[in-house]
Amino acid sequence: MSLIKSISGIRGTIGGAAGDNLTPLDTVRFVSAFALFLKKNNPGVRVRAVVGRDGRVSGAMLRDLVVGTLISQGIDVVDLEMATTPTVEMGVIMLKAQGGIILTASHNPAGWNALKLLNAAGEFLTAVDGQQILETAERNDLSFETEDKLGSYSINQEIAEEHLTEILKLPLVKKDNIAARDFKVVVDGINSIGGVMVPKLLRLLGVNKIIELNCEPNGRFAHKPEPLDENLTEIKARVKAEKADLGIIVDPDVDRLAFIDENGVMFGEEYTLVAVSDYVLRNFEALKAANPGKYEKATVSNLSSSRALKDITENYGGKYEAAAVGEVNVVASMRALKAVIGGEGNGGVIFPELHYGRDALLGIALFLSALIEKKQVISEYKKSFPEYFMVKDRLDLTPNINLSELLNNIKEAYKHEKITDIDGVKIDWPDSWVHLRASNTEPIVRIYAEAKSLDSAAQKVAEIKEKILAYIK
Repeated sequence: MSLIKSISGIRGTIGGAAGDNLTPLDTVRFVSAFALFLKKNNPGVRVRAVVGRDGRVSGAMLRDLVVGTLISQGIDVVDLEMATTPTVEMGVIMLKAQGGIILTASHNPAGWNALKLLNAAGEFLTAVDGQQILETAERNDLSFETEDKLGSYSINQEIAEEHLTEILKLPLVKKDNIAARDFKVVVDGINSIGGVMVPKLLRLLGVNKIIELNCEPNGRFAHKPEPLDENLTEIKARVKAEKADLGIIVDPDVDRLAFIDENGVMFGEEYTLVAVSDYVLRNFEALKAANPGKYEKATVSNLSSSRALKDITENYGGKYEAAAVGEVNVVASMRALKAVIGGEGNGGVIFPELHYGRDALLGIALFLSALIEKKQVISEYKKSFPEYFMVKDRLDLTPNINLSELLNNIKEAYKHEKITDIDGVKIDWPDSWVHLRASNTEPIVRIYAEAKSLDSAAQKVAEIKEKILAYIK
């Protein structure tokens, strides 16, 4: 059905013809190219790679292919087995590995899987490095080690616990205060690894009233994995019925995070980063004092994220910057600015005090700490932030569409407005914006719009779609 190759890895549907889907042949070829990249960049070193997977049905099969390929290239493999994406990222750092592979298609539906590649810092590859691996894989010029030079294999089930321990050590995580609040929480783990790790984290934080939904990590997703309002009817009803304080939703690999308020209403995944950033910025002086010269009062999100982060950052006297979509781009901007917090509006929180990666487990601990400090229920906390409404839409692409020409036509149509074109085309007005870009993970154009009312945002999307369809015709 689909095979999408990008600088961050390879993603596709399981089964089908080689070259068109994520098949065993494609997996071996791409992993071999990554292995050769690791060896080339670490001459004279016994290369180690960390591997982990989410709960997808195809995960164990794909893991066996990946592990076998790495070993055949003379690379020592540390298998974290079923693990969250941020846990694998932390594992690369903790084990001083030269790289890592996460087997997850993130928010994509069942039937998909992917190989997400990490460097020695436990971060996604740069565009230059990713392109080099793609070119090696395309050449198919691969060779493998003899028996005496094969890599080793080991399992490490301790990194997940160490990841949680490091979260609890953070000064901004108020474990004792959270325990004293006696939260009642509903957790939707989408039947992946989040169903194990989120309840475990909550118990370590002293939360004992936990209602678990879809927390069996069997990969049989109970609903569409993307944590959007329309996919979360079950947990919204359950929060209300149980009279819980909040609901927590993560995606299959636990790098995206969303909340449900005490009334069974979606807090909004865009506001996950806003709320956590507000808490971090409120406590910036303490962080700065503990880390002289390390951080500036700055935040970063991507171009498709809510303007609310910019507003609150500037209210605290800080600097905000928008990066191109993609975690690697956000991290690069955060490093350049020494930003104290950042992430993506899809519910991805990056707090460099722990590591440079989106981490829903970390986000949960900081969000609960923020609620404690504000002494508010979650619906009241939401009201304290600038109010925006976002509409997310899409158009399917066909091979005959010239995307570059299409985007240039849109730029020309709005040439009198503020245009940003570092990633697709974003058009800014004083009270709203629209962002068009090709997806990195699906053959579609994403269309995001944000405004002060839902109707206004929807009108912006409809206007843009009408222009796009006219150009296509």
